[in-house]
Parts: sequence; C-alpha cells; structure tokens
Amino acid sequence: MATRYDSDFHGWTQEQANLLRANNLNQLDTKNLLEEIESMGRSERRELRSRLEILLAYLLKWQYQPEKSGRSWQLTIEEQRAKIMECLDDSPSLKNKLNEHLEKAYASARRLAENETQMSQSIFPKHCPWTFEQIISSEFFPD
Repeated sequence: MATRYDSDFHGWTQEQANLLRANNLNQLDTKNLLEEIESMGRSERRELRSRLEILLAYLLKWQYQPEKSGRSWQLTIEEQRAKIMECLDDSPSLKNKLNEHLEKAYASARRLAENETQMSQSIFPKHCPWTFEQIISSEFFPD
C-alpha cells in the first residue's frame, strides 16, 4: 500500500517533523524515517569522498602534467579544499575515518587522473603520497 512517503515526500517530511515536535512518537513512520536518517549519513560520506577524489586527481595532474597546470586547475583545487573543510565542519564525525576516506578517494582519483591525462594509471603512486594536512593546505601544490 502506498504511503505519503511514496506519494509526497516533502509533505511526509513535514508531517514527521510535526509529529516529533508534538512528541507523538507512536505515530512516526519509523521504518522510513530511520532509512532517511541513515541515507543522510551516507550522503555526507559520499560528498567528502567525491571532493577528495577531485582534489587528489587535480593534485596528481598538477604534479605529473605541470606544463598544463594553470589558473583553472588552481581554482578547482582551492574550491575542493574549501568544500572538504565545510564537509568536515558540518559533520566532524567524518574525521574518525579520514585515512580510510582518503585511501578510497585516492584509488578513484588515480583512475580519474588516468582518464584526464591519458597517462597510464601505473605512473601514479599506488598509495596516496601526501598526508591529509598536505592536501588540504592552501600552500601545497606538488612538484
């Protein structure tokens, strides 16, 4: 049977918020509410990894194709750094597994850098050659 969750998601969210405010916990759609809360957490993690992936790919490109680096690459790097810090400020618990996020993002970044540079992925280090502190530093651009 279709529920308001299925037919009017926005209306459902407002209804659930009102039920919480009124402390009508027995009327909550707990199954879907729990699913949405868990989904929000996964979304935050995916955003962090995606931004790390882009940043790392551009740092690889900066290092391995310095002749092609320029203002647009620098702006992309700066933007991703700022967005990563926003992610971590908004969701500090993501810092608990930062090394795991960094390694997973780096694996994807190698593939992205390979596609964008037309260089073999094997040229790039197998593991991230930089610390989180380096990649997030506004002063860091690899040689």
